[in-house]
Amino acid sequence: MKILAIETTCDETAAAVLGDDLTIYASLVASQEDLHEQYNGVVPEIAARAHVERILPVIHETMQKSGFSLDDLDAIAVANTPGLSGSLLVGLTAAKALAFALDIPLVTINHLHAHVYACQLESGQPVFPCVGMIVSGGHTHLYHYADALNPKYLGGTIDDAAGEAFDKVASMLKLRYPGGPEISKRAVSGNPKAHAYPRSFLKDDRLDFSFSGLKTAVRYSITGPGNVDPTTIELTEDQSADIAASFQQAVVDCLVTKAMQALKQTGLKRLCVGGGVAANRVFRDQLQQACESHGVELHIAPMKFCTDNAVMGAIAFEKLKAGMTDELDVDILPGLVREKV
Repeated sequence: MKILAIETTCDETAAAVLGDDLTIYASLVASQEDLHEQYNGVVPEIAARAHVERILPVIHETMQKSGFSLDDLDAIAVANTPGLSGSLLVGLTAAKALAFALDIPLVTINHLHAHVYACQLESGQPVFPCVGMIVSGGHTHLYHYADALNPKYLGGTIDDAAGEAFDKVASMLKLRYPGGPEISKRAVSGNPKAHAYPRSFLKDDRLDFSFSGLKTAVRYSITGPGNVDPTTIELTEDQSADIAASFQQAVVDCLVTKAMQALKQTGLKRLCVGGGVAANRVFRDQLQQACESHGVELHIAPMKFCTDNAVMGAIAFEKLKAGMTDELDVDILPGLVREKV
């Protein structure tokens, strides 16, 4: 069985042709980073228009690379939640058109749970049941997965996501967008103990995150109290590196601690992590150390599948096996639908 998976939840136009044995026949991602860089973040209207321009060329090139024709496909998979409304509509409309024209099933998937499923692509073996952690630009959440299709929400961010915090702090330090990789580079030469930044809920049993206070603390360490624009402050390379390293360490401490708490509360000994922030080397290394010390089996999505892509749409095979397909009147669900797969 072969499917075409489509991903347009935010600012990446992606498609992949996948086999039910998790073979990746072709995968293509068209990034929009150059379009959003000047704004230090994703502009929804720009993202949607770019998807309109790129969706058909991306699908066409992906099919060509796969060596298959559209007639060889058995189903179309597309992420319809969560994400930006305009972006989601482009992907879902394309998927509906293909499913109708080819008279094959349409399968909608939850973008967040697909991030966790990327861990199974890497491991080559079942990774469920597990605690799943999604850490990305727009989401920071923990789930208890009885299996790939039965997630239970455990907790998540009550304000900013970890990835968003990276982007905003990078902007304060006058680093390029996207901020995650730039903060990581700058932090290499910094002292992670230079600033005692807050770590919200660290000693609290609730499995929630909050990074807005951390962003404010970083701002004040640059400007002092007041409304001064941090980008008008000239920092030395050492000062900038220390702030980046201290900020990064505060985020990593929160993520690792809450992941360990979730494992303890559920009694599970397997952790699966996906999302763009999962590409952060300090996070990956310290999470590995924590899991080893607690006897936990750790699966982190491979670096190339941490950021948004269509390959993780392979979770659609789980829905097809369970007979879960969608009618052509299915709609987008832009907001967070915590337990929908």
